[in-house]
Amino acid sequence: MEEELFISGRNLPNIDPSLQVWHWPIALYLFLGGLAAGLLFFAALFYLLGKDKEYPVAVKVASIIPPIALSVGLLALVYDLTHKLYTWQLYMTIRIESPMSWGAWVLLIVTPISFLWTFSYYREVYPKLEAKLQVFKRFKFLNGVEKFVIDNRKYLAYALIPLTLVLGVYTGILLSAFNARPLWNNAILGPLFLTSGLSTAAAAIILLSRTAKEKHMFGKIDLALITIELALIVHMIMGYYAGPEVQVEAMQLLVGGEFTVMFFGFVVILGLIVPGILELIDLYNNKVPVIVPAILVIIGGLVFRFVMVEAGQLTRYLY
Repeated sequence: MEEELFISGRNLPNIDPSLQVWHWPIALYLFLGGLAAGLLFFAALFYLLGKDKEYPVAVKVASIIPPIALSVGLLALVYDLTHKLYTWQLYMTIRIESPMSWGAWVLLIVTPISFLWTFSYYREVYPKLEAKLQVFKRFKFLNGVEKFVIDNRKYLAYALIPLTLVLGVYTGILLSAFNARPLWNNAILGPLFLTSGLSTAAAAIILLSRTAKEKHMFGKIDLALITIELALIVHMIMGYYAGPEVQVEAMQLLVGGEFTVMFFGFVVILGLIVPGILELIDLYNNKVPVIVPAILVIIGGLVFRFVMVEAGQLTRYLY
């Protein structure tokens, strides 16, 4: 007979309740949601500024990513749900105080708009594909739908600006609303996730751009966003250390704990500082292959979501 001596009434393995139910689908969903929000924001913004011809990738070409990203993200979210058949009940009510309710309704609006935005540029961006598939010839009613969407594209853009900002912030607020998790209980997560989503979107546009002018513009935008993101991360860390002991202990997972290498190595250094330096150098001599910092930013943004989701679930208020 084996005896065990308990010297504490807190955090006893297999006795105290422990919640760690969010895994990779949630982190992927948060990343894809932020990426889609950023891409749609830039597409709408530059369209309203009349820059769609100067920056065609941002407004037209990259618009193919958001509907795919949102669809995959929603599939990942539903896959992670325990009761998948009850997902529709989210849309039977609106709870102003619930971030999940806000997110569900914003996604319900943004997702079809993203498809309409891509559809409005389909024949312009993919003429060879249309010549092969002849979608508009086979389904003639689509001509009228296309004309209607193009005529009202400006209103779609006006709607996308606030909606995408809400979507980007929501990906962080979804975590920060869980007050029982000290690592998530921080108001900085909303703006931080929004900035990160915009940064990964700018990096994706850089990867797809074919003109030096567009790459240069979004390189500057991404550099500014990286600077803001680093400032928010510093503020987040300082906020944890200025908080109660339980938040200090939670922060130790990222600073000196099991997630330190992932957070500081892959997110802060490789995902932000190194790309920022490379993009700064590129602004002066244009000799840096922009594909390198762009890929690093996207990987860093993805790893950041995984770290925050996994580490946050290991923290709790025990006293």
